[in-house]
Amino acid sequence: MSHARISRMALGCSLAALFALPTRAQTAAAPPAAAPAASAVHKKRVAVMNFDYGTVRTTVQQIFGSDQDVGKGISDMLVEKLVNGGQYSVIERNALDKILKEQNFSNSDRADANSAAKIGAVLGVDAIIIGSITQFGRDDQHTNVGGGGYGLGKFGLGGVGSSKSKAVVAVSARVINTSTAEIMAAVTGKGESTRGSTSLIGAGGGGGGGGGGGLDMGSSNFANTILGEAVRAAVDSTAEQLNAASDKVEALKHPINGVVADVTGTTLILNVGKKVGVKVGDQLEISRQVRVVKDPTTGKVIKAVTDKIGQATVTDVDDDSCTATFSGAGVAKVGDVAKNNP
Repeated sequence: MSHARISRMALGCSLAALFALPTRAQTAAAPPAAAPAASAVHKKRVAVMNFDYGTVRTTVQQIFGSDQDVGKGISDMLVEKLVNGGQYSVIERNALDKILKEQNFSNSDRADANSAAKIGAVLGVDAIIIGSITQFGRDDQHTNVGGGGYGLGKFGLGGVGSSKSKAVVAVSARVINTSTAEIMAAVTGKGESTRGSTSLIGAGGGGGGGGGGGLDMGSSNFANTILGEAVRAAVDSTAEQLNAASDKVEALKHPINGVVADVTGTTLILNVGKKVGVKVGDQLEISRQVRVVKDPTTGKVIKAVTDKIGQATVTDVDDDSCTATFSGAGVAKVGDVAKNNP
């Protein structure tokens, strides 16, 4: 058989393997996601950093023919899953990128808890999610029958072998308290995809492969490869575990000090809103100033003595005001003080 014919057969087998449906896709066991969707009252505000991929960078370069930011790709996919999961309110990517640029954030700090906590504090989020890609690539058992330098799209295809091909991707993620840099939750997601057929065993940018182009991990072209399937499985597993751990995330408490601006029965309107961190569901203490204590030397007010009247639960909020339902032994009046206990 001629060399040219063998090469044509190799290319045909490579293409068939690329677009073949997987025979099995699996993820590592993960805790089940919480059954009820979280209400807006209990959603924790988080930001998701681009994941660090330094451990697998060499492998990534071998697979795609150039350095591709798979950490950003996996982070973007995780954001989508968390938003759809409903347990968290996730900060827009543009807002995060702006802060990272302003703070001169280095890619080497992606997995550093202290650096991430500082970014999260600037963003005003309850927690920031950081992570690392610990495994990314192929785990094949094969018998090589030849090599080639064929390119297709952004994926360079090499030799063809009769094999059982398996792609494996693993990521670790940590949820960081933005006030203390404490790790509130840590999860590991792993995804595998196996295809029992002729396999793609080489890698490199060439032919039609855009080795220097940007990798779109959300594209169907990538998703349909066994590596893409493994990535999706790892992200799904990670998201499920993070959703299940949402109760471990402590809400960031902002000091709130306002006054009652209007009273209608038990409905109060307060002069504080979203701009100072008020959220639906917040519990605010309502008190009344009874006297002030002044420094006898300077005449400066050094303390305001108040009596607690009751409490108010916020039911609606806009930028500069909120509506709350009052409960307590007393009767609220305009001018009463509203505050939380951060």
